Amino acid sequence: MSNQKQSPLWLTTENPAIIFENTEVGRLKKEVWDASEEEIDSILKEYEVPSPPELGKPGSYIQTTIRQRVIEGRRKNDIVIIPLGSTEKHGRYMNSGMDTFMVTQIAEAVRRYTAKQGRAVNLALSPVNYGAHPYHHIGMAGTVNIPQNVIRDLLVYVMLGLWNDGFRKQIFINNHGQLWALESALHEFMYRYQLPGIFQVLDWHRAVREFFGPTGKPDSMETDFVHADESEASLALLTFPQGMVDLSLAEDTQMKGYLPDGHFDRSVEPLHRPHRWSEGEGHAPIELSSQPEGAVGKPSLANARKAKRPVAAILKYLTLVVDQILEVFPPGKLPPVEEVSLRKAKDMEPYLKEPESEGWIPVYGLPRIGF
Repeated sequence: MSNQKQSPLWLTTENPAIIFENTEVGRLKKEVWDASEEEIDSILKEYEVPSPPELGKPGSYIQTTIRQRVIEGRRKNDIVIIPLGSTEKHGRYMNSGMDTFMVTQIAEAVRRYTAKQGRAVNLALSPVNYGAHPYHHIGMAGTVNIPQNVIRDLLVYVMLGLWNDGFRKQIFINNHGQLWALESALHEFMYRYQLPGIFQVLDWHRAVREFFGPTGKPDSMETDFVHADESEASLALLTFPQGMVDLSLAEDTQMKGYLPDGHFDRSVEPLHRPHRWSEGEGHAPIELSSQPEGAVGKPSLANARKAKRPVAAILKYLTLVVDQILEVFPPGKLPPVEEVSLRKAKDMEPYLKEPESEGWIPVYGLPRIGF
């Protein structure tokens, strides 16, 4: 029997409630967790956070880039990040486009960093600026609720169009409570078209949940992440241009429910409760009745310092995702057709060619085999 000491499965922290899996992902998070505030500032500087929004900047998004440059960039990095937001009331102190602006700021920071590596990740303008919503958002002024089947079909066709243009590694980054609709879109796309590629949907706050809520660190949040609260206000103060947040108008609120607490978790699922927040209705009043202010929590506690560590964590994590995908599947390479679909590799050859190259056939001519 070997006496060699085995590596631990989990990496502990000074906070007994926070542990990280001993994988490359977990070790990366642990490094951010252990980093000094000066080191966190250094990480943010590498990603040029904060920076002005790039929604209209030439060369930032596929839609704002000269076509020839898009093709050249895709040959170096064929991953595309698609940010997803909403139009939703976030209290009188915040703008209703908070979800969209926040997620685009994150995506743009990753693009800036990977551009310095000579292989900038591609960004697609958000196809969802008006999102799907849970039922309890019904009737809120400032919230525009789109039926989830509309969101699903929109994303299916966005995925198909991007795939047809050679962007066959797609990461949707979500910044809004609509995860079930996004997961449905991803699986519907696969059932309908059965195309090889890398397809991911990421709720970014949940990806780095350890950095939200009370952690015991000097730069910690004081409350658990819910909605338009300390966490979201802090994120906006760090990354948004001046004039998009006015904390003098912030109104703190209390959550209300009919049942004893302990069943339904908070937004990033920090408490390991039996239910996600989205897995029920009727156990609490709708938002219009209980929190008409549009904030659920204490935005008055917000400051930009508290947002730095979670933002550093998500930027480092997304960079790791990009690096690991490209390591396994360099530009132009995909998972084997017959291992990820019921299609035959020979039949797929012309559709898998680089768009507009000799012998290429648009995917729209591919016979459907799904249902």
